[in-house]
Amino acid sequence: MPVTFRSFIMPLGFSLLAVTTAVAQSPDALYMPQSVKEAYARGTRSPDGRPGPRYWQNRGRYEIEVTVQPPARTVRGTERITYMNNSPDTLRMLGLKLFMNEHKAGSPHIGATNPADNTSGIHIDAFSVNGLQQQWRDGPLALTNAALRLQAPLAPGDSVRLGFDWHYDLATTHGREGVVDSTTFFVAYFYPRVSVYDDYNGWDMMDFTGSLEFYNDFNDYALTVRAPRNYVAWATGTLANPADVLAPAALGRFQASLASDTTVHVATRADMIAGRITRQDTLLEWRFAASNVSDVAFGVSDHYAWDAGSVVADPASGRRVSVQAAFADSAEDFHHMVRFAGDALAWLSRNWPGVPYPYEKTTVFQGFADMEYPMMVNDEAFADTSFSRFVVAHELAHTWFPFYMGTNESRYPFMDEGWATALEYLYNVSTTGVERAGESFRQFRVQGWIRDPAPSADMPIITPADIMRAGMGNNAYGKPALAYLALKDMLGDSLFARGLHGYMERWHGKHPIPWDFFYSFNDVTGRNLDWFWRRWYFEPNYIDIAVRGVRGRTVELANVGGMPAPFDIVVTFDDGKTERFHRTAEIWRDHPVTATVTLPGKGAIRKVTLDGGIWMDATPADNTWPRQ
Repeated sequence: MPVTFRSFIMPLGFSLLAVTTAVAQSPDALYMPQSVKEAYARGTRSPDGRPGPRYWQNRGRYEIEVTVQPPARTVRGTERITYMNNSPDTLRMLGLKLFMNEHKAGSPHIGATNPADNTSGIHIDAFSVNGLQQQWRDGPLALTNAALRLQAPLAPGDSVRLGFDWHYDLATTHGREGVVDSTTFFVAYFYPRVSVYDDYNGWDMMDFTGSLEFYNDFNDYALTVRAPRNYVAWATGTLANPADVLAPAALGRFQASLASDTTVHVATRADMIAGRITRQDTLLEWRFAASNVSDVAFGVSDHYAWDAGSVVADPASGRRVSVQAAFADSAEDFHHMVRFAGDALAWLSRNWPGVPYPYEKTTVFQGFADMEYPMMVNDEAFADTSFSRFVVAHELAHTWFPFYMGTNESRYPFMDEGWATALEYLYNVSTTGVERAGESFRQFRVQGWIRDPAPSADMPIITPADIMRAGMGNNAYGKPALAYLALKDMLGDSLFARGLHGYMERWHGKHPIPWDFFYSFNDVTGRNLDWFWRRWYFEPNYIDIAVRGVRGRTVELANVGGMPAPFDIVVTFDDGKTERFHRTAEIWRDHPVTATVTLPGKGAIRKVTLDGGIWMDATPADNTWPRQ
């Protein structure tokens, strides 16, 4: 149903004209969709990049009990949701997400699907609203979204209680969730949930297509995983009852790991096979609790090894974070995973983004997806352990984007994948050096885009991902990462950190959109960066800088592709000596098409070459000038 805001009283001093004027101060003013303009006009978002005086967001409390009994693939669950309407609108319906209908035949996948992966989807066995049982209407066309019309509208400030009993069968092919082996499952997106209702888009009714990612509210979760004895469960949140599920010796090792700087083998494969890890009740209940997180996921196995240790994520307070790994003993790289993940988590906390890891634990579970979840990572095993370290650093970087920041991955993936890719590069520089990190970044993140002449490769980053197919990966990963890194290079570390931390302080635990990020950075740094945002994010530009000539000691440059990228000028003099001169993206601010660089010194110039480093050039042939 259409979303209206007629009942909303516009705050004093706010009007659409005033807000439009405020956000359009420069000739480089950024394009803004009508719905976003209206959010600024209503005062839910502010032109200075802060949450507006009328900002709101809804949330829920989820109590979930789920049972798995491998090798049977059926997941059975019951849940109680208390959903709070903090919006100014009376809600006559609720949007619901049923992600496991992704596997139903006919689901709108992007890309090819394996028919063997089809299931009958999620089945709602019982359903209630405020304690009253109701009929759930399902059918062959019910996919990953459902609309629940409420018999009694949900007023602003009120809440509604929902109950679900449900079941579905896990998919058997390798993906973000499903069967890893006959007695190892990774279970994600497994429970019915209320969709996000926000101030600029209303209900999020975007179908999950197997490619786009997720957009969830910040909720509180109490999760109980029931599994047979000798199965261990790992999940988002704190294990609330370790003494009830772990045998005494294993319990002691687990508790010791919470303060250990080195890896503790909580359970070896031999321990698991011998039945020495869990209590011997027929069905064990593993209870986890997590507050103010956007999702929960879990894994179970009866033979996975379990390593654990901890790191100090916040030196100021000394707060430790538990780092755990669950894996097949044959996965050589996972025997190092507690150290890999712990090193990455500590580095990200202390350097970039430089905000202490906000949760109490993380678990890296061996699966197939190379995919992130709050406090969980589902990574495959790699023969190259350096690549394993690279992958886990990327997935852990998602802790801050999107889990801490609450961005809409489905519509604007550059706000999370782009940041994770930039952070992954900075981490690799610190661990492997600039040269090797740059080589890897160019290979995996840049050259697929810059060497692609197709029009889709140059679609603006701001293009919503749900209307893109070709080019979406470039716009989510490599291109925005280059933009963030170019901004860091231009502002310098200190000012860049001030802008990043200001944005994160204002918007963590909330739902920022791109304009919140842009305007916040402008405000905190005291720089009008709209020219930079427009050319990197809103225009169909690419990186292509050419040397047009050299006059004396002045190098004449042309920005053929329009992207304001940094570069080095490598000069070879007549005496054979070379010198390198760096220019940041600032050179293109006032002269977006042509620029000149006058080099210091006196020696005659024999040759000039442009070196973009990770900012690869689409036409390397015109990057060199030899003196005739």
